Amino acid sequence: MFPLTEENKHVAQLLLSTGTCPRCIFRFCGVDFHAPYKCPYKELLNELQKFLETEKEELISDVPNPPPKKIRLQELEDGIDGIDNLSQNGEGRVSILEDGSIASKNSNLNVCNVCLGILQEFCEKEFIKKVCQKVEASGFEFTNLVFSVSFPPQLSVREHAAWLLVKQEMGKQNLSLGRNDIVQLKEAYKWITHPLFSEELGVPIDGKSLFEVSVIFAHPETVEDCHFLRAICPDCFKPAKNKQSVFTRMAVVKALNKIKEEDFRKQFPCPPNSPKAVCTVLDIECAHGAVFVAGRYNKYSRNLPQTPWIIDGERKLESSVEELISDHLLAVFKAESFNFSSSGREDVDVRTLGNGRPFAIELVNPHRVHFTSQEIKELQQKINNSSNKIQVRDLQLVTREAIGHMKEGEEEKTKSYSALIWTNKAIQKKDIEFLNDIKDLKIDQKTPLRVLHRRPLAVRTRIIHSMETRYVDEHHFHLYLKTQAGTYIKEFVHGDFGRTKPNIGSLMNMTADILELDVESVDVDWPPALDD
Repeated sequence: MFPLTEENKHVAQLLLSTGTCPRCIFRFCGVDFHAPYKCPYKELLNELQKFLETEKEELISDVPNPPPKKIRLQELEDGIDGIDNLSQNGEGRVSILEDGSIASKNSNLNVCNVCLGILQEFCEKEFIKKVCQKVEASGFEFTNLVFSVSFPPQLSVREHAAWLLVKQEMGKQNLSLGRNDIVQLKEAYKWITHPLFSEELGVPIDGKSLFEVSVIFAHPETVEDCHFLRAICPDCFKPAKNKQSVFTRMAVVKALNKIKEEDFRKQFPCPPNSPKAVCTVLDIECAHGAVFVAGRYNKYSRNLPQTPWIIDGERKLESSVEELISDHLLAVFKAESFNFSSSGREDVDVRTLGNGRPFAIELVNPHRVHFTSQEIKELQQKINNSSNKIQVRDLQLVTREAIGHMKEGEEEKTKSYSALIWTNKAIQKKDIEFLNDIKDLKIDQKTPLRVLHRRPLAVRTRIIHSMETRYVDEHHFHLYLKTQAGTYIKEFVHGDFGRTKPNIGSLMNMTADILELDVESVDVDWPPALDD
């Protein structure tokens, strides 16, 4: 059933005569159900023309300053329009053909003057198939998708102009048309294209999908349509570092909401001029949202940094914990890049033992995302077989939100360490036993000198929950500590030139230094332990 009624007839006739396509006419007439938009374009045009069939005499009589009724045949053959070049704020440009039908002045191309062809050839199955071919060739793994479009900002200007025209006409009939009464171009486009994409790719369209297909349109011919707005509303068009042009859709819409109707009409034709060509497709982009892999790692080397150690552009060590794990994940997930994070970090010469340190890796734009638990186990084994410097356990896929559990533990939880201590004075077993009795010792740590280049200068209060000693010889003993997360252990031992108070040296009234340090446990209950 054709969606327009007699009430819509005048507006529909006006819009069609000024070069507007049937689907945009539906939008301006408030047709908000999907079915009519999905009909093939040629069928819609034929139905609309039938709906608007008007006797030649009746149409001419409705036109301001109609031409004489005795139109010479030669004039018609030469293509002289019955109505030519009405004012830019008038009812448009119409040609009366010999058979009395309506045609836009630029009917040789019939490109819509509002949507610039978006709701014409870019809704048809042929175009959808081209997009789907690009999607299938991209190599992404997906079971649903989000489809998004980016339209040229000048479409908002043209829609505003058409709205003012229709509003003016409806006002003559004591009717009103608000901006929200018009069906949005993106909505209509999605109504038409979503079912076609689902059918062609065999997967549902899902707004929560991590896989996104984006089509970016441009229309170079009308790119200057927006420029007059900058002169009238300069505060709406402020340069941004990450934007190539100040004429973004948001900026244009903001300016259109501010500009007075009379100022707009002076600067831009209502109805908008018909373009010569349809939009062009700048790009068809496929992208998958990041996926996250978590686990715990043990580090057994005293010559391995957690992340690549590069100073002044020069690499100091050949590998890192981050790379030994992430290189395998990048390859298997076919991701473009990654971001590594962990619950704290150890120095290059510190080992991480026990159950290991929790870590998470964000894999950016992965092409493969579906893995069985067995495949993840095999990936973990592959990482562990590739190096004797690290081992990984509890490797698993997690959500972005779950990573917050790891970050919560950085300051709130405890960590356990073992250290080999050297003293400048000879000691006996009894000289270190008092340390065993100290509980919940508060210390103040000024940012250590060794990290001052990358951490702000501050004094941080930390708690040493407990200590346990084991005598080795006159100048050495083992110290086992349980501390608040974020404590600098090396500085707690040697004092960092008095920047950590108290410290082992000051407590023992001698010089103390740390020879070896191991992380024994990071008490963060995440990620969940898995059965081997």
